[in-house]
Amino acid sequence: MKTKFKTIVVSDVHLGTKGSKAKEISRFLKMYECENLILNGDIIDGWQLKKSGSWKRKHTRFFNRIIKMMENKDTKVFYLRGNHDDFLEQILPLRIGNLSIQLDMIYESNGKKYFITHGDVFDSITTNLRWIAYIGDVGYTFLLWLNRVVNYYRYKRGLSYFSLSKYVKGKVKSAVSYIDQYEVELAKMAKSKGCDGIICGHIHKAENRMIDGIEYLNSGDWVETMSALAEDHEGNWQLIYYNEISFKSSEDHVILPVQNPTHQIIPLKEVSFNKSDDPNLENPSFRI
Repeated sequence: MKTKFKTIVVSDVHLGTKGSKAKEISRFLKMYECENLILNGDIIDGWQLKKSGSWKRKHTRFFNRIIKMMENKDTKVFYLRGNHDDFLEQILPLRIGNLSIQLDMIYESNGKKYFITHGDVFDSITTNLRWIAYIGDVGYTFLLWLNRVVNYYRYKRGLSYFSLSKYVKGKVKSAVSYIDQYEVELAKMAKSKGCDGIICGHIHKAENRMIDGIEYLNSGDWVETMSALAEDHEGNWQLIYYNEISFKSSEDHVILPVQNPTHQIIPLKEVSFNKSDDPNLENPSFRI
């Protein structure tokens, strides 16, 4: 038995880089079923592949898992362009069977409307702190390398995973200021489009909170946080963290208690797997 969701959103996998947790996200997607899978940008890191990145077999396995979801479970997959996979601009929009590749989308579910975008559009409207948009720069790449070294020794000592890069970003005032401004501005964007919520990625900071009456949801990433957003069939959204999942048994999918009390996890529900007939999910993307 697998836990079945209506929709799962993942972003910022950065396939092609050493920091990408390709094995972990493939294992995560093998564990859960969903009617809709939204790949919200920066799935492939074209920037790093042009420079020093390399494509591994485990990166290919990720897409093999996606194909199996579409073929065996009739999962609809929406791949939205990010800034690191901006090469997709050349083919947008494109639809092949259950796969849609587009810029952004409006998602309607249980009477609510969500604007889904990777989030890099925010960088184009800001004049300061633009450095954070170039997530593959030398400093950040070094930080991710150091993060792997630290966690290698933590693993050897039986310690849990620790995101050093996330910790450092949380201590840098300019980064904290950028993130706060980012979240507020994207909530305003959702409101201007007549939506009840915004679903994004880009900044590698998972979040599920209300901002001025708008439901702000950020799926995090699969480089540092290893997190995803999941919606059950009642319209409830929750953040799932890979390091809080028990993989002991295929019939015992339990999310362990969250260390941070601000992140509330809704108990997972076993629900019937029915194909969605929501016509709004078929709408093509529209540009901002």
